[in-house]
Amino acid sequence: MRQHDQTLLEQIVRMVEHKITSLGLRPGSRLPSIRAMAEHLCVSRFTVVEAYEQLTMKGWLQARRGAGYFVNARPIPRDADSLSAHHAAAGASAQPITPTTMDVSWLLESTLRDMGGRFNPGTSALMPKAWLDSELVASAIRSVGRTPCTSLLGYGDARGYLPLRISLTEQLQNIGIAAHAEQHLLLTAGVTHATDLALRTLTTPGDTVLVEDPAWYLVFARLAAAGVRVVGVPRTPSGPDLNILEELVRTHRPKLFFINSAVHNPTGYSLSPRSAHTILKLAQEYDFHILEDDTYGELHPGGAIRIAALDGLERVLFTGGFSKPLAAGLRVGYIAASSKLTTRLTELKMLSGLTTPELPERVLQHILASGLYSKHLHRLRQFVDNARMQALDFLQSLDLAPQPAPHAGLFIWLNCQQDSEQLARRSAAQGLILAPGRLFSPAQVPDTHIRLSVSLTESAETMALFKKLLTNP
Repeated sequence: MRQHDQTLLEQIVRMVEHKITSLGLRPGSRLPSIRAMAEHLCVSRFTVVEAYEQLTMKGWLQARRGAGYFVNARPIPRDADSLSAHHAAAGASAQPITPTTMDVSWLLESTLRDMGGRFNPGTSALMPKAWLDSELVASAIRSVGRTPCTSLLGYGDARGYLPLRISLTEQLQNIGIAAHAEQHLLLTAGVTHATDLALRTLTTPGDTVLVEDPAWYLVFARLAAAGVRVVGVPRTPSGPDLNILEELVRTHRPKLFFINSAVHNPTGYSLSPRSAHTILKLAQEYDFHILEDDTYGELHPGGAIRIAALDGLERVLFTGGFSKPLAAGLRVGYIAASSKLTTRLTELKMLSGLTTPELPERVLQHILASGLYSKHLHRLRQFVDNARMQALDFLQSLDLAPQPAPHAGLFIWLNCQQDSEQLARRSAAQGLILAPGRLFSPAQVPDTHIRLSVSLTESAETMALFKKLLTNP
């Protein structure tokens, strides 16, 4: 129809799509040739070519050289609008996950599961998208993509992109950790990868590993898979309980101690100078290593104590990454250690995966070199701090605010004064994912705590639901 609101091209595309969805054209069917279709519809061949190409880009058709165009077995959405509609439909049909057993696998699946934007996970370790700077990352990707670079065609350096390692050593020096890019630093695919390499390098099945209690739940699952003996050390606002720590070290002679010094996950507290010195003294006296996780350290306002700064990377392995402050998909982390240990870690990295991808490492280096990262980090801290203050005020109104209140970070370790697993089950049934305190302890015993993300304050509806769940057990 030439007198129509749609162009001839749009009409042809719509006609073919309708025939495919109504099974007038079945999967595998061959469409008429460009010439035959043009003659049949009384349009130019150019119009048919454009229509076929659009249908191919949308996933409806498949072009086969020398054979023509065929209907795809399943139309695949490729444009942004179609993909958004596809994910929205998936989210609309998805149901909250309420398993028989709430374990680490359930929590990871629930947190990472695509729910089409319907649910706000109250335990999410990710920043809300509104707090992040997508254009900062996108601009860096574009800039790296325009740079002639033949090294991207190879494996790259086993220790990671050297200019990025140099930038990271400068950052480490700013917090008092003396490191050399060639001797002490290894790039990894995130902090989880760094943790895995350290564990496999320093322990064997049957060894004892100390962890904080509570602590990052993923560590427990990884330690269990390694076959080591896990012993928990109670965490206080100033760090591990030093009396209990010394007793456990003397009794069990551990090989490794996992610790968050700055902005502890899940409590948000940071290590005191006395605690840092005592932990390091015990490591020297009883001959064990310390793995210091700094995943959330950049959310600290400044002046936080790091054991690695006191130790000079002799017994301490220091890990960090950029997935939290920049983008979850930017899987670039690092581990700083003694030169001898870095060599062993590099050898294991090569045996398990050769190298880490250089492309995201170059993207991160571009961001750091631009000077914009520090401005972004300052802005991000403001978002986190404001949300935390709002969350604490909200909890204070319910007489549930923790004492002392954490002064940094994304999380609040909340004593909800009821069985937190039952609370998590009721919240999951309504689309709000909360992490019961049991998962954050190596003992895995029932607990009244939950790890609450302050990003919950971004949604008034979610806050109201959370209040209802808390006040109506």
